[in-house]
Amino acid sequence: MRCEIISWNQVQRLCRALALSIRKDGYHPDAIVTIARGGYVPARLLCDFLDIAILSSIRIEHYTGARKKPQALLVEPLNITVRNKHILLVDDVSDSGDTFALAIKHLQSHAPLTVKTAVLHHKTTSTVTPDYYGHKIVKWRWIIYPWALMEDISGFVAQMEKPPKNIEEAARILLEKYAIRAPKQVLQDVLPANKLMG
Repeated sequence: MRCEIISWNQVQRLCRALALSIRKDGYHPDAIVTIARGGYVPARLLCDFLDIAILSSIRIEHYTGARKKPQALLVEPLNITVRNKHILLVDDVSDSGDTFALAIKHLQSHAPLTVKTAVLHHKTTSTVTPDYYGHKIVKWRWIIYPWALMEDISGFVAQMEKPPKNIEEAARILLEKYAIRAPKQVLQDVLPANKLMG
């Protein structure tokens, strides 16, 4: 499984590009609703870029790290009024499209004027094409955002056939199996001495 680690600088650039696309399109959201947890950071940055004060979230469970659950499940519904408002729905990535499809259906049940969608990365495998995206991914890969780096690396380490004996072995396996060059500091945080086998 090929992976790509996204830097904070890339996140900033992608959010700026998204904001420019939204402005160029002439869309003026009254509020941003994000899909928790992955959408929190890009949504907050878009609030700054677009000068939007109202930010809320819904929580949909579909992935735990890189492990996909059978179906997307709404676990925390919308808690603000969006009736007769223009809403921008934000997430970090559109992967299968299941999360977005459920989120859009949920928002539309609250009678907004419009719902438009935005993501940092849009994978062409998704059944939902966002209205705005920072980057299109044609060749599928797992995207690792800086706010999920430890969670994803921990998940990959947990899936290893045998626990790594040391940080160097973990780094080697992650590179061979996932094409991840994991930062040493992250591996030190993920693999405390009491979890190592050597």
